[in-house]
Amino acid sequence: MRRILGLMLLAAGEYRDEFRRTLWCAFLGSVLQAAAYATLIPILYGLSQPDIDTTVVWTWFGVLVACWVAQAAFHYGQLRFEFGRWADVLAATRMRLGDKLRTMPQADLERRAAGDLTTVMGSNVANATMSSSGMALLFIQMVTVPVVIGGIILVVDWRLGLVLAVAIPFAVLFVRRIQQITGVGARRADAADAAAASRVVEYVQGLPVLRATGQIGRSSQRLVETLDEQNEAMSGMQKRLTWPGLLASSVVQLCLVAMAATGAALVLDLDLSAALLIAVVAAAVRFAEPLSTMANLSSIFEITDSALERVGAVLDAPALNVSDPEARITAYDIAFDDVHFGYLEGGPVLRGVSFTAPARSLTALVGPSGSGKTTVTRLLTRYADPDSGTVRIGGLDLRTLDPVEIYRNIAVVFQDVYLFDDTIRANIAMAAPGATQEDIEAAARAANVHTFVERLPHGYDTRVGEIGGALSGGERQRISIARAILKNAPIVLLDEPTAALDTESEVYVQEAIDALVAEKTVIVIAHRLSTVVAADQILVLEDGGVCERGTHGELLAQQGRYSAMWEAQTRARHWRVTASAQHAQSLVSSSPDNR
Repeated sequence: MRRILGLMLLAAGEYRDEFRRTLWCAFLGSVLQAAAYATLIPILYGLSQPDIDTTVVWTWFGVLVACWVAQAAFHYGQLRFEFGRWADVLAATRMRLGDKLRTMPQADLERRAAGDLTTVMGSNVANATMSSSGMALLFIQMVTVPVVIGGIILVVDWRLGLVLAVAIPFAVLFVRRIQQITGVGARRADAADAAAASRVVEYVQGLPVLRATGQIGRSSQRLVETLDEQNEAMSGMQKRLTWPGLLASSVVQLCLVAMAATGAALVLDLDLSAALLIAVVAAAVRFAEPLSTMANLSSIFEITDSALERVGAVLDAPALNVSDPEARITAYDIAFDDVHFGYLEGGPVLRGVSFTAPARSLTALVGPSGSGKTTVTRLLTRYADPDSGTVRIGGLDLRTLDPVEIYRNIAVVFQDVYLFDDTIRANIAMAAPGATQEDIEAAARAANVHTFVERLPHGYDTRVGEIGGALSGGERQRISIARAILKNAPIVLLDEPTAALDTESEVYVQEAIDALVAEKTVIVIAHRLSTVVAADQILVLEDGGVCERGTHGELLAQQGRYSAMWEAQTRARHWRVTASAQHAQSLVSSSPDNR
């Protein structure tokens, strides 16, 4: 429970001091509640005497009322936090998680499945913040009340107290077993929930492919297997809890029976009054109730513990180091100095990469797949920091800079465009939330977006659909370029934005790119060498290193790797399909696999 309380304080964030005060309210309220039940012993004992001392009885009754009034006041204090602050803590925790995701290395984010983060930001945060009040307060009550009442019973009659003391270890043993089972089960169930969430996202996004391959509904093996694992994780935990839960409850009930039997024997031996026995048993029932409740709620505690652990793992994740948060980029040249980098799940990707891209110049990165081109652009946006070497913008080591300062000065246009399920206007305006309609339209015109927006029934208020699915690839790409134009960052990174477009769309997008990169420092990943013949410098990457550099003409003259790539692409441009459809069909029909 100490660990859970620590995680709860972490989840409470800026409300942790108020949460601590609430814990004290819960503790003091539980002590007073136990004391109120304990006053029943002298009250019932006094009422059972032949000569009732009304002064004593009324005094104890006054103590009972005072305890309940004070307990109610403390209970009100804890309810103010539980119901008045729960929504605030939930919102604040989600904001802190959002800030943490912003400062985490992108490499760490990509290692977390989308469904995993969805579960953490959704149900895990809700469970964690709810528990930061309700579960902790309930735990304090379940521990404090039995301890206080048990101590009082031990003082009233040590023999009856001894019966309770003997039973407690057995009850705790079964409760601990329940916690062990639910601890493992809850973590397995949480992992299964995250995996299922990821599979559902994958299923929804991949429906066109799944339909084409006949893997929808129950035929979707990947989704069905994950949902089966999720169901097995939950049902398996419930099955394993049956006997420990039953035994824990039985021990508590047997404890009450044993104490009543012991008390009856003492009454028959005239060693204990019947009234005192009734009072002690009444108090013992309140003693046993929290123990039984704890056995039944152990699974909820462990589920809460698992949720807190997952939230805490994100909040405690190391952020990118920022040695000079006040540093500002004032120059826009780019330099890589002997940069080495490798992903955790693979070997080295960059091996001693060094180059300089002057301000307002265009540098093209070319080379085969896996040569490190994309990694170069990722390091420029602090996707991660180099294993060794230095990446600089304007002479500043990126490791000294706040990532927000880096993002402020860089616009990125990816080959695979991601648009949000919102209007065209909103998707463009994301780059500059305070932009006017005139600014948005100016960027749209420069990116050749206005030409197709005019044809849409709702114009700029047209929704683009999930991931921009209502638009063509060329239209999505032009919107992403309009977004970059509106941002007007001095550095532009292009990940071959025309590679997957048809000829007509490529013309529109290329014109938009020309408007975007004017007077900017540009790094472009190029697969089509014909698009970068005018680059100020071309870097040929191979096996993680720069094997050639120069202008287009200089590299052709070297007759090296670039020249061979150029020749291969030149020949490919003249390639055409010569087989007729009927001839192709006959080839398929006559193949050994189709006989």
